[in-house]
Amino acid sequence: MKPIKVALLGCGTVGTQVVRLLDEQADDFAARVGAPIELTGIAVRRPDRHRDVPRHLLTADAAGLVASDVDVVVEVIGGIEPVRTLLLDALRAGKSVVSANKALLAESSGELFAAADESGADLYFEAAVAGAIPLLRPLRESLAGDRITRVMGIVNGTTNYILSAMDETGANYSETLGEASRLGYAEADPTADVDGYDAASKAAILASIAFHTRVTAGDVYREGISAVTSADVVAARTLGRTIKLLAICERVGDSVAVRVHPAMIPRSHPLASVGGAFNAVFVEAEAAGQLMFYGQGAGGAPTASAVLGDLVAVARNRVHGGRGPRESAYAALEVQPVGQVRTRYHLSLDVADKAGVLASVAAVFAEHDVSIAAVRQEGRTDDASLVIVTHAAPDAALKSTVDKVAGLPAVREVVSVMRVEGEEP
Repeated sequence: MKPIKVALLGCGTVGTQVVRLLDEQADDFAARVGAPIELTGIAVRRPDRHRDVPRHLLTADAAGLVASDVDVVVEVIGGIEPVRTLLLDALRAGKSVVSANKALLAESSGELFAAADESGADLYFEAAVAGAIPLLRPLRESLAGDRITRVMGIVNGTTNYILSAMDETGANYSETLGEASRLGYAEADPTADVDGYDAASKAAILASIAFHTRVTAGDVYREGISAVTSADVVAARTLGRTIKLLAICERVGDSVAVRVHPAMIPRSHPLASVGGAFNAVFVEAEAAGQLMFYGQGAGGAPTASAVLGDLVAVARNRVHGGRGPRESAYAALEVQPVGQVRTRYHLSLDVADKAGVLASVAAVFAEHDVSIAAVRQEGRTDDASLVIVTHAAPDAALKSTVDKVAGLPAVREVVSVMRVEGEEP
């Protein structure tokens, strides 16, 4: 059979593993596809720095490689430009694309799908969310006949490692981040991870697929974990909970709500036991019920596994004349502002130890129609604190309540505010 010719854009941690596995498992891939897979070129910025791959395959001319006689373009560079232009050129020319680029897909999936539809090419991107975990294909295909109501998950390994370590050791955020960097779990610049940008891109992709609606990273409410303290971790443990950075995508009537933020969840919840740098996503659907996907969410070999799974699917379609799933955007649901999302808060207040403090705080909650689920006072005199857990209420109402409570004469400081997910107390 005529080989399926593949161009690879990028040869870093993931790309190197793609090259290795294509070589080591060439016979297996040919058997699965029905034709050999031939890697015809690898575009990199500095060809002289890649001594572990065949030199004759390396080029700095990514545009020329994309325009050459190839059937599939595999992209593991990341970023927006020039990758968007390269992939659009490939798709418009009828060349199928496999991408691991979460940032690009969270911003421009609609444009990419339109180009794929126009030419009849395939667009696959399993590796863009949760690494090796088979997640997007089940959402796109296996659950296409069901109505998904909620997707909630841990989709960033760096932040999960940090929060898990804080919970296990009692160390503070900065100490644990330093350890994560030393062990290679955190980048030299961890901003994309710890400030939630990485998770927000993945949440946008998940929501777009789950709810058949175009959601971009800019639609996702985002908070990172840098404000999480060891005191928050202790407070969560006192409530029988742990803290995780969650990507939460919900269908609410004729709209969807998508957010990324740290939250306390019950230790009995399946996501609570997900430790270290692992990822897990909890899916709820009307007919299928509750499903959970768990595994390694990052790393060269795990991510390459997802890339190659997509490549095999695309290559099969090329050999046998099939086509992969198209974009499903027929629902076009409205994205709900975070202020309308119903959630719960855990508040820790530094207060004066005198009569009437609780009554004045409770009056503010009542004024904003926010119901208190649990309250306890700790310490006395200068060490007095008030801990409050609310029932579900619109996020805007909860924020307004906190703002007004902070201005009460008896409240010295709002020490922390943390969202609470899971079962009502």
